[in-house]
Amino acid sequence: MISSNDFKKGMAIKINSDIFTIVDFQHVKPGKGAAFVRSKLKSLTKGTVLDKTFRAGEKVEDIRVEKRGMQYSYDEGDSLVFMDTETYDEFRVNKDIIGNLLDYIKEGDTVEISVYDEKPISIDPPIFVELLVTYAEPGVRGDTATNVNKPVTVETGAQIHVPIFVNQDDIIKIDTRTGEYVERVKK
Repeated sequence: MISSNDFKKGMAIKINSDIFTIVDFQHVKPGKGAAFVRSKLKSLTKGTVLDKTFRAGEKVEDIRVEKRGMQYSYDEGDSLVFMDTETYDEFRVNKDIIGNLLDYIKEGDTVEISVYDEKPISIDPPIFVELLVTYAEPGVRGDTATNVNKPVTVETGAQIHVPIFVNQDDIIKIDTRTGEYVERVKK
């Protein structure tokens, strides 16, 4: 247990059986009344952001969340198999935890997995990934006068909206936070 007075950015705490990291906090001492700590917390299991106020000195459960670099090996039905890059141990992660991040990672990619009590709770892929375009409709002549986008399919099977000049067999950079096209990569 730690006091709300001892909060630090990045610290992991447990509230109502959910695990949060402290994104931001501020100690407030009003002119009247007791001091309090205003905080912004991010849920590691759901990804939601929560604004919460604690009384000064209020006790919360602090926990140790370990971040491990793991390499995606293969798909195994309901789960994905990752290999710890330091110990070479296999680690199975349920597809429910991964969600739509599977659209941006392919076999051999390294991701950061947050582990609590030897169970994975969240996955952080690289911010930018480079993927091969496997299918793209050809651009129509005359559509270049305005900002026209077209859907393409990348090697993971995801559909991304890209500018009209992107063709099949191009490599594109994608922002995994938003799922948006960033740029075409030179071969």
